[in-house]
Amino acid sequence: MKRIFALLAALVLTIGAFGQSPKAIIAKMESVLEKHEKEGIVMTVDVKVPIVGTMTTKSWILGDKMRMEATLAGVKVITWTDGKTEWTYNTKTNKVEIKKMEGGSSSDSGGDTELFIGITDGYDVTLSKETDKVWYFTCTKMKTNKDKDDPKKIELAVAKGNYYPVKLSTKMSGITMTMRGISFGVSEKQVTFNKSDYPTATIEDKR
Repeated sequence: MKRIFALLAALVLTIGAFGQSPKAIIAKMESVLEKHEKEGIVMTVDVKVPIVGTMTTKSWILGDKMRMEATLAGVKVITWTDGKTEWTYNTKTNKVEIKKMEGGSSSDSGGDTELFIGITDGYDVTLSKETDKVWYFTCTKMKTNKDKDDPKKIELAVAKGNYYPVKLSTKMSGITMTMRGISFGVSEKQVTFNKSDYPTATIEDKR
């Protein structure tokens, strides 16, 4: 009898998704992301590391350009990248360090958004719960997925109506990462380092 009730509950959740399969909803979310890509994306990322604690960063991404703000041990650090150059401002030292980027462009380092694309590839997706405004999905890695870099499980929340990603959480190598506060609309000024904004800062050019 319990199995029957469990099956009915699962069916109710599926019907609640207005007849759309979990993969269809996520595919719609991906198309929305691609549609807004040129507008730029803003998101907050929480990274929880054992013993160390949680570090929160906020990123503004527009094409190859990105600005990321992070606070660690009470010190705020702002980093700008454009694919070739990286500018890092430390509020404690009041210093801006400029150097060439290594290991790819900022679009590579801005791979946070890429985690929202192709989520269902190599994963079984189930609708775990839903509210009036949000669908909650659990993506479980398939046994046939041999990619060691893929996390075993991904928790994803998608907004009803506009299909915006609300939150994505996953755990890799003991580190828990949660992306949230996703919105669209980034200006060129927001992702470009401007020396005049930091007139008293020491500039250390290491290029």
